Amino acid sequence: MPTATVPPPPLVEARELVKTYGRGGHTVHALRGVSLDIGEGEFVSIMGASGSGKSTLMNILGCLDQPTSGSYRLAGEPVEAMDRDALASIRNRRIGFVFQQFNLLPRTSALENVELPMVYAGVKPAERRERALESLRRVGLAERAGHTPAELSGGQQQRVAIARALVNRPRLILADEPTGALDSRTSDEIMRLLAGLNAQGITVVLVTHEGDVAAWAGRRLTFRDGRIVEDLRQAPHRPPPLPAGEEAA
Repeated sequence: MPTATVPPPPLVEARELVKTYGRGGHTVHALRGVSLDIGEGEFVSIMGASGSGKSTLMNILGCLDQPTSGSYRLAGEPVEAMDRDALASIRNRRIGFVFQQFNLLPRTSALENVELPMVYAGVKPAERRERALESLRRVGLAERAGHTPAELSGGQQQRVAIARALVNRPRLILADEPTGALDSRTSDEIMRLLAGLNAQGITVVLVTHEGDVAAWAGRRLTFRDGRIVEDLRQAPHRPPPLPAGEEAA
């Protein structure tokens, strides 16, 4: 009899996550026993009203915060008991972040912005430059490497932010409202880019208020009052290719 193949563990394994905050003498229950697995290579969107718990979950998944109780493993590593230095290390090694407001250094070139995570990782300057240029090529901005954020459009700034998220070769990208500051056409271009990265095997988890953005994912989670109230598998939205010669935003 052939030996059965044991499937690999999920990239994200969360069990009974609880997060409470003290606020003005009251206890706020941000997460109420959330359990969740996300497999390698999934594209997951998270929706919910303000205060529903989705941002709290993203902070825990991104090792920016720790649960009050419950367990979290990222790529098999137990995260919930790590100290601050260990959390910083796993963020740098495993996770790329993309934010609504880009969070780029304003007086620094695109190339230097993309290099920044590698400075913290101790990568030597020559390798930093090579890897940063390669990341900018992946997002179609190698020719803008010397430009500062003020010299770039909103869509280009977000592409630089995505290049920065990619530069340490993460297995997981966490995107918090990545299209929230962009017009609809530019939003579409950023989602094409994230979908393309996901097709290359990178796991993508994004928070959004927009149904058309959530439709790009193959799985949609909906939060309410600190709990997952819907976990839906769906056929992801995939628009036709851009017309030949049309420039990405």
